[in-house]
Amino acid sequence: MSGMMRAYRLVRQGTPEVVEIPIPEPGPGQVRLRTAGAGLCHSDLLVIHSDLPYFALPTTLGHEATGWIDKLGDSVTGLTVGDAYGVYFPWGCGHCLPCAYGRENVCDHATATPGFGSGADGGMADYLIVDDPRHLIPLGTLDPVDAAPLMCAGITTYHAVKESLPLLGAGSAAVVIGIGGLGHLAIQILKALTPARIIAVDRQPDKLTQALHLGADHAVAAGPEATAEIRALTGGLGAGVVIDLVGNDTTLAFAQSVLAQAGQLKIVGVGGGTLPLRFHEMPRDASVSVPYAGSITDLVEVVRLAEAGLVTPEVIHIGYDAMAATYVLMDAGKLRGRAILVPGRS
Repeated sequence: MSGMMRAYRLVRQGTPEVVEIPIPEPGPGQVRLRTAGAGLCHSDLLVIHSDLPYFALPTTLGHEATGWIDKLGDSVTGLTVGDAYGVYFPWGCGHCLPCAYGRENVCDHATATPGFGSGADGGMADYLIVDDPRHLIPLGTLDPVDAAPLMCAGITTYHAVKESLPLLGAGSAAVVIGIGGLGHLAIQILKALTPARIIAVDRQPDKLTQALHLGADHAVAAGPEATAEIRALTGGLGAGVVIDLVGNDTTLAFAQSVLAQAGQLKIVGVGGGTLPLRFHEMPRDASVSVPYAGSITDLVEVVRLAEAGLVTPEVIHIGYDAMAATYVLMDAGKLRGRAILVPGRS
């Protein structure tokens, strides 16, 4: 196939544009997909508005994407044109020890390896290129468009929860801060994998209502009374796991204030906050981690949870013409669930 396609590209810092570019051809070992859906993520805004480019420009944005196999590069076998797949986005070198275990999100050579939508052209286009079939995850019975958020929001929250499972047994509590594109999935994943009491925190009443509908046991309004309320809900002990999906100064300080002794604080949000760590101000034996995406196995597992009906992304479909306005809404915390670019939608 030859011809032109639309793509949402960062042409220069701060100014992504919908442009027409040639439809890419898959090279040896590569696969081309016709894009089904590409999710909008807060980390896109970091890339767009950074003072210095994260990657060489111009580049097509979108690291959270799904599609139908359209063309196979030379030497690629075992895949069928027309089948639906999701794209595992943190591409690793494929040769180091973490990559051998499928943990390409912590590849030893990650800084030198362009990832999907993070150095290599991403999925906000009519067609996309995947570097290697190992980065394709079959979607089974899932709707390919609505499954797109699993590729980033799903894998990232699943990875954060999975790493904390030893602390999420009977009688434990987990706090989820920020019930947005990631938070609404985090609640469902916690509900599916653990018996922990789930406490949702957000500043917007409608998102707290959404959290309860999705399975949260308690919904707490962000504000000056939130710490005391969560301490009361946990018998004064705090939460064994706190997942901060916002990550600014205010939420990080709040997360620390409700963390139990020997608890884990997971900083997932990219809000640019700073958490001062001082010995006598952290709970005893507490730890702080910064989960990044997840392993290929993590993505396979979260897709299977979705196939079983245990995790369902709440989505809105948009076309290229709505991209800029939707990012504004997302940045203001006014989106419910996840926005998905559907290339065929106007």
